[in-house]
Amino acid sequence: MTFKLTPKQEAQLSLIASDATHVMAYGGSRSGKTFGFIRAIMIRALAHKSRHAILRYRFNHIKASIVYDTLPKVMELCFPGVADKSKLDKTDWFYSLPNGSELWFGGLDEKERVEKILGNEYATLYLNECSQIPWASRNMAVTRLAQKTPLRLKAYYDCNPPGMAHWTYRLFVEKRDPDRRTPVANPGNYAALLMNPQDNAANLDQRYLEELQAMSESMRRRFFLGQFADASDTALWTLELLDQQRVVDGSLPEMARIVVAVDPSGVSGEEDKRSDEVGLVVCGLGRDGRGYVLEDLSGRMAPAQWGDAAVSAFQRHEADAIVAEENFGGAMVAEIVRSAGARQGISVSYRPVKASRGKIVRAEPIAALFEQQKVSLVGLFPELEDQLCAMTTAGYVGSRSPDRADAMIWGLASLFPAMTKPEFGIGGRRAPVVNVGYSSMKKRRA
Repeated sequence: MTFKLTPKQEAQLSLIASDATHVMAYGGSRSGKTFGFIRAIMIRALAHKSRHAILRYRFNHIKASIVYDTLPKVMELCFPGVADKSKLDKTDWFYSLPNGSELWFGGLDEKERVEKILGNEYATLYLNECSQIPWASRNMAVTRLAQKTPLRLKAYYDCNPPGMAHWTYRLFVEKRDPDRRTPVANPGNYAALLMNPQDNAANLDQRYLEELQAMSESMRRRFFLGQFADASDTALWTLELLDQQRVVDGSLPEMARIVVAVDPSGVSGEEDKRSDEVGLVVCGLGRDGRGYVLEDLSGRMAPAQWGDAAVSAFQRHEADAIVAEENFGGAMVAEIVRSAGARQGISVSYRPVKASRGKIVRAEPIAALFEQQKVSLVGLFPELEDQLCAMTTAGYVGSRSPDRADAMIWGLASLFPAMTKPEFGIGGRRAPVVNVGYSSMKKRRA
């Protein structure tokens, strides 16, 4: 069977061949965006000896999605025979072609890896799933688009559209500088194309398209229709707000306090798709007086699993306490933490919290901390951020429950008791800390 590009991929190829240096394909899930860009990079790499960078926020994601999935498919369908003469270096993670060209793969989530990748210059830069990549990281990567070859310098971008406050919308749709909000100097240098799964229907199972159409309205608009989400006036958080103080270089102050916050659910395990996830988020209070969201470990875990995960995080971060919401399960939550501490031989400081008011009332003072630039996300947390952006003054508008957001809110509320209200159960007259483990543990701070 002869390989053939879809009509929309042909349009993508035409845009790639245009005078625009920066080309973005945005739209729904599995619309052929990534395949088209990887194919274009291979054409360039085989035409002239050159170096090309393919980057994503997390390195493990690019290994799974590009190195072991899309790239082999592109080679098999479009460049048969070339793969046998090419080599993948799994130490430095680059793919070398017969003519000496190299495709380098990297994640922007670790400082050492970023420095290693960006020590080179490239003829092509490809930011895959750039809705997950902070604006500062994008700017840093673009500085390496500088290799001198017969090829024109090109930067490719793709994403499932986030909100209109995201830099991808500002730069490619509004043609404005995301920092200054002023028009870009050369708007023709930024070109964008909408590509949706319907455009790639010939290569997809019809049932997959039906699944996308059956999603919640906000998810359907993003992953099926490829629409950027409106920045709601009633939203407590926006992507722009979350990006303002985001820490992407790993540079943090010493932590004065750290808590592991848990929002339990009735989920029985990973296979239980009907129940909500267990929210499990690590938060810290820096010596600079600011809050930091350090890790999101939420997921579908049976009680023993989330107990072990919470206690492991407590030990790994040398935390001061595990804070758990007890409206669900009451004393059972304390017993889960106690049992996990016993299994791991760790003395765990545990504080129960209990809510007497709704989620939005609890969320508002924490959102105010973000607006006052007193809290930073340390890295990128897509699922957590989606839940935060779905919290509005009128209620939560996301799908299922905001378990991750609830856990973060409990954690930050325990670190900023003066900002919270009595209904948290952790303000003024907060519940006492009790030790529920077995062995002693060296304290992290005096």
